[in-house]
Amino acid sequence: MKKNQIDIITMGCSKNLVDSELLMKQFEANGFYCTHDSKRPQGEIVVVNTCGFIESAKEESINTILEFVNAKNEGKINKLFVMGCLSQRYKDELEKEIPEVDRFYGKFNYKQLLTDLGKADIPSCNGLRHLTTPRHYAYLKIAEGCDRHCAYCAIPIITGRHVSRPKQEILEEVRSMVASGVKEFQVIAQELTYYGVDIDGKRHIADLIRDIADIPGVKWIRLHYAYPNQFPLDLLDVMKEKDNVCKYLDIALQHISNSVLTAMRRNVTKEETMELIRQIRARVSGIHLRTTMLVGFPGETDEDFNELIEFIKWARFERLGAFVYSEEEGTFSAEHYTDNIPEEVKQKRLDYLMEVQQHISAELESEKIGKVMKVILDRKEGQYYVGRTEFCSPEVDPEVLIPVGEKKLRVGNFYQVKIVQAEEFDLYGQIV
Repeated sequence: MKKNQIDIITMGCSKNLVDSELLMKQFEANGFYCTHDSKRPQGEIVVVNTCGFIESAKEESINTILEFVNAKNEGKINKLFVMGCLSQRYKDELEKEIPEVDRFYGKFNYKQLLTDLGKADIPSCNGLRHLTTPRHYAYLKIAEGCDRHCAYCAIPIITGRHVSRPKQEILEEVRSMVASGVKEFQVIAQELTYYGVDIDGKRHIADLIRDIADIPGVKWIRLHYAYPNQFPLDLLDVMKEKDNVCKYLDIALQHISNSVLTAMRRNVTKEETMELIRQIRARVSGIHLRTTMLVGFPGETDEDFNELIEFIKWARFERLGAFVYSEEEGTFSAEHYTDNIPEEVKQKRLDYLMEVQQHISAELESEKIGKVMKVILDRKEGQYYVGRTEFCSPEVDPEVLIPVGEKKLRVGNFYQVKIVQAEEFDLYGQIV
């Protein structure tokens, strides 16, 4: 057990990761040594930053906490703290159920942990982060919370209302990260396209992205978690104008059948969604769309599901993830609908949907063979350098594998790469 070492474990999304990075910076300013997601935590203190989004994520968070409870009981660690979405929502229950945890914090009061360890919040570190990603890219969180109340989603219950960060603060953070070597920014929020509405009632996402794009040294900007209802079309103009705004948009659609969309309280119709996709593709040539679908929502019929499959075949999304409905207490659907679709039916629908998408992805990726693409290198792994094109976000999208040759390549640099082979989830290329 290493004295003055803190091991931080982050569960769930990249928004949580940013919180962990902010906390690590404060710990380090207070004289601690921090590790992140270490395979073998050896510090005297462990902090678990939890996720509480869906059942499987909650289970994973609880299992992780219990693992460290065992480590504490065996004398391998001295203190165990828990923060994040799960403890924001279930703090009282968790304190009763897992008394071995020294203290639970929510999603917003985790800096109290410094005080509880007899340390201080160092103002000069506010807004600064210890990046846990490779040093050439970072996540940039522009807002917290969500004003949408989709029937199935517990996030507004956990995070509260949408709060946009001040624009100047965001731009300062980008400048500071560029100065430390960051070239690529994954812009994230629960609902990106709502940025600014809480400030003056207007959507300012297009202005914000344009201003970030104008900062010297920003090479790539990628946009995550847009919402289809009242989508700000001026954002597409920025994508078209600015070479460093990746032709990539992550826009969660969840479903396409009007009856399911209404039940989900998505405030958008099938017709509006299809028109939006037509507009996006027409305005931003070559754009790659990532979306998420939810199957097995209460009342989803075979007809609804077949309609969703036909829509996926029509839209030909370059990237698509999907999950099955799980009832989350406190949500509209938990209180007003019966979770009436058997688990095996949900799973069967999910498997079929992903099979259809696999064929689409394979076809779209194979169209890249013979093309020369700009690739940023993330790491070297065995006999390959592993990188990504502008159409790929870290962790979730296909990668480009380049065989290690006589020429030494540098991680974090951009290269022109000719794609020579495509597999379902990866491309193979050679340096031009």
